[in-house]
Amino acid sequence: MKVLAIETATPASSVALGEDRVVVASAARVDRRGHGSFIVSAVDFCFDQAGWNPDDLDAIAIDVGPGLYTGIRVGLATAQGMAAALGIPIVPVTSLDAVALRAATGHRHVYAVVDVRRGELAVASYRAVPGGVVKDGPPEVMSPDHFRAMLESDPDEVLIVGDVENLPGSTVRGLHRVKSGRPRYPEAAALLDLAAGPLEKDDFPLPEDVRPLYLREPDVTISWKQFRREGPWDDTASA
Repeated sequence: MKVLAIETATPASSVALGEDRVVVASAARVDRRGHGSFIVSAVDFCFDQAGWNPDDLDAIAIDVGPGLYTGIRVGLATAQGMAAALGIPIVPVTSLDAVALRAATGHRHVYAVVDVRRGELAVASYRAVPGGVVKDGPPEVMSPDHFRAMLESDPDEVLIVGDVENLPGSTVRGLHRVKSGRPRYPEAAALLDLAAGPLEKDDFPLPEDVRPLYLREPDVTISWKQFRREGPWDDTASA
């Protein structure tokens, strides 16, 4: 099965083509604001490297978040447009799962972290199992202080992966059971692995039903009440 993976949920955009879980071409770039300009050229580059055409694809794997709003929208719009044109399924994957999958866990309790801005983190915890990790529960958005309290209450040896470099130093200071590791950002190649199971089971939503996983409201919202009051159709304005 030939799959295109698109990763744009964090500052590290990446694209990968894979066949039966084997990566045959990939491209990556770190640029918080450059998702849109990178993705199309990266997809073209990967097709050229693999010697594939879009019609060869059986599915598309896409990171739906959590992460950067603009990046998630760019990646999802690209995936849905291609899937609609080619008549193939989309498999949604989360950025936290993609980061945790690549963690060198040993027997540690894994916490995957993605910076969602506004001084908040998206966090999910995972237990190591043969061949990978399993999630303990749903992802949450929390402050660094809340995350520290969670780590303090965990009796296990802990490994934090993801955007650890953006954590305040006080978050893990003095917690000797806590270690940090890689990867910092999710990678398109990990999406290929995560999408393989659902594809084998035909367990995926319709392309139009795939939605972003933001976990909270956007940084910028429109106050429609204020907008209508100040708009040109304001019926309280004098003639």
